[in-house]
Amino acid sequence: MSISRTLYVLVRPYTWVSRFRHRRGYGVHSPFAFNFITRVIFERAAYYKYAELRALEKRQKQEKGAAWLYEPLRVKRLLFRLVNFSQPGTVVDAGRLAASSLYLKAGCERAVYLGAADLSELFLEAGEPVDFLYLHDYRRPDFVEQVFQVCVPRATARSLFVVEGICYSRPMKKLWRQMQADARVGITFDLYDLGILFFDKSKAKQDYIVNF
Repeated sequence: MSISRTLYVLVRPYTWVSRFRHRRGYGVHSPFAFNFITRVIFERAAYYKYAELRALEKRQKQEKGAAWLYEPLRVKRLLFRLVNFSQPGTVVDAGRLAASSLYLKAGCERAVYLGAADLSELFLEAGEPVDFLYLHDYRRPDFVEQVFQVCVPRATARSLFVVEGICYSRPMKKLWRQMQADARVGITFDLYDLGILFFDKSKAKQDYIVNF
């Protein structure tokens, strides 16, 4: 078991207990937020793609070996549901090579997918909006911040950004607070493992904590 996976297994029970009162939409009054929490974050439908993705993931894991980072299955499946929910025209996957790329692509197969392990690989067409961004390199907060600053001016009212590891370190916690405070950002969801940012300013801004 990798170090990152070991730490995740050890810390997870404490995190779940400390966030218990934020479970499954408890105390959330916004219809949009409640529906998003119950019908997307905690959606229990057995998508037929899940089995296909697991099989594909196992085959590619054998080829790529340790090059693929560990990610909890529930996080990868949530990414699939988030892309499926937002139906983006463009998906930007910024971070080290990981199996989540398979789930991002499968969530909306018509979307244009762009993977970037480094800032130098982030090639965006002039004027092209970033509909969906997955930022997942919490070990490099500077990289996360740089990519965010490149992509956020391209966000539209339908954009959805997902940031991994927002509570994994002090620098990431600080960066997450800065993202939440950005004037262009609307409703946000703190899932501990992931942070979700919406940019629809027609809805009242609110920062939610969810015990995912």
